[in-house]
Amino acid sequence: MTDKKKLGRNQKNSQDDMVNLVDNIDRDDDLKFNRRAFLKTAVGASVALGLATVPFSVRAMLGFAEDDFARTEIAKMVDIPKGSSITFNYPTDNDPAILIHTKAGEWLAYNSACPHLMCPVFYEPEKEELVCPCHKGYFDLHSGQPMAGPPQRELPLIEIELNNGVVYAVGRKIRHG
Repeated sequence: MTDKKKLGRNQKNSQDDMVNLVDNIDRDDDLKFNRRAFLKTAVGASVALGLATVPFSVRAMLGFAEDDFARTEIAKMVDIPKGSSITFNYPTDNDPAILIHTKAGEWLAYNSACPHLMCPVFYEPEKEELVCPCHKGYFDLHSGQPMAGPPQRELPLIEIELNNGVVYAVGRKIRHG
């Protein structure tokens, strides 16, 4: 008897061409690694990651995310003429910031690290803009919102107080939108 007759037409390892074309039907791994199992795993992981962020979102909405900042003297008002700026560090010594006295007499302060790649942001008095020279990012002077270039997020606002001719930093707001 030949090998063909021993195994039969629909048996594994047969010489029949049709069995060899559909040989993958008998694979045990197909039950473990199929499209449905992959989609279930992907959806489950997405839901788990989404639920993991809920406590942080609730905390931010309730206002618990804001830290208490110390009141820090920045400069004397007479030392900063209209249309100029100075740099300082706030809330820590590792956080660069900029205090601006606009041509109109307003006082504004922002963290001066560009949110794109943390390059320093400078005040350009001629155009009344905040500029990041690294990648030509421009920010609105009054809101800190990006106007052009690669930055997608606004500059964090430094809250300031003017008291007895002195400018104080009293807080920081990281806004989104």
